Amino acid sequence: MSMPAYHITISEKIREYRKKNNLSQSEFGKLVGVSAQAVCKWEQQVCYPDIVSVPLLARILECRTDDFFLIRQCTQLEVEKDPAETV
Repeated sequence: MSMPAYHITISEKIREYRKKNNLSQSEFGKLVGVSAQAVCKWEQQVCYPDIVSVPLLARILECRTDDFFLIRQCTQLEVEKDPAETV
């Protein structure tokens, strides 16, 4: 029996907020003080925001800081798609 796979949800929250508010990656980056390229990497889970920016992100995204560290179980399709993206 294989262990369940999980992933961090911060990239989903950033993308969802940005799109809901009709912001480009550049515009969102300006709110946070980073480049559009950094936002793109966050959304694609290439890397994650610096821990010191988490409180600011929470205020902008109107959520709690611990929401970023909640993990959800991946579906089997997500695991098969790219097992390297799961923890």
